[in-house]
Amino acid sequence: MSGAVVTLADVAAAAGVSVPTVSKVVNSKGDVAPATRDRVERALVDAGYTRPASRRQRATGFIDLVFDYFCRPWATEIIAGVEEVTRSQDYRLVVTTAHGDDQEERWLTRLAQSGTDGVILGLTDLSPRHRKRLMAMQVPMVIIDPVGQPDPKIPSIGASNWAGALQATDHLVELGHSRIGAITGPPSMLCSRARLDGYRAALDRAGIELDSSLVAEGTFHFDAALAAASKMLSLGEPPSAIFASSDVQAMGVYEAARQVGLRIPDDLSVVGFDDLPVACWVPPPLTTVRQPFVEMASLAVRVLLDPEFAVRHPRLELATSLVVRASTGPPRSVRRQAPVPIRERRPGRGRAKVGTRVG
Repeated sequence: MSGAVVTLADVAAAAGVSVPTVSKVVNSKGDVAPATRDRVERALVDAGYTRPASRRQRATGFIDLVFDYFCRPWATEIIAGVEEVTRSQDYRLVVTTAHGDDQEERWLTRLAQSGTDGVILGLTDLSPRHRKRLMAMQVPMVIIDPVGQPDPKIPSIGASNWAGALQATDHLVELGHSRIGAITGPPSMLCSRARLDGYRAALDRAGIELDSSLVAEGTFHFDAALAAASKMLSLGEPPSAIFASSDVQAMGVYEAARQVGLRIPDDLSVVGFDDLPVACWVPPPLTTVRQPFVEMASLAVRVLLDPEFAVRHPRLELATSLVVRASTGPPRSVRRQAPVPIRERRPGRGRAKVGTRVG
């Protein structure tokens, strides 16, 4: 059908159904069995059929927010930001998990049946086939912190991951650290690569040679960070500071330090990334890079509801900021060189004189 106008009859023939059935699916009508609807949707995508503008403009009053897992610690922040705007605009929010091929299929089938005014993919991604199917439905879509390279056809909103990691590592360098470890996220994720590059750039700017034994690939999960930090701390020359690419991973570093009897920040400085609520609760409170999750989520709704804004700003990146708390301080080698008050007794006098001592 390449180069020709795709008709409902073409799609009906490919799907093995009647033209009225295809019409019902295209216009989100009922009375179509789920299996049949799914078969027609696949045929529409394969044929490259474009729904009419009237389908795109129909309002349902719903916005869909999709995660791969609800248990992500930042999910509540994203939900709060989206819900704040949808409530003020009189939209109802539908929150869904779509992890894996089967869940994505069920969600897309539900979407084809009930419709939506827009979809926000929250720090997740769809398979290429399912993304193509969603785009064929002519549903407005925006991605928060895309997993891979952003698709120029889909608006996306992210944070300045590179700059945040640079600032975090600069902070440790300024405190006097030179043995600085890094625990990254999965290399397949864009934010992971950006944070690793920011860490490397800070070391390079400070004239510190990158030590591959101080860089560990993580998963953004506690257990992997615990294992990675434990391995680093067992080195003959362990790091005096560790930059973890998420707050959850920083908690893994805390536990690794506890297991070997190290105190934070006296023996080991730790910096995280995210600024989740838990960062304020742990002892000592965590120095971390704040991601503006609520602001990112609120902006995602604006992009969905304002097509002209989305055209003008297909890729938006919000600034991160370093929040300094009690988990970072100078390394021991620097503290030992700082002047320390002493009392020295002068010969032949009973009074003590306050002086300084180095070492």
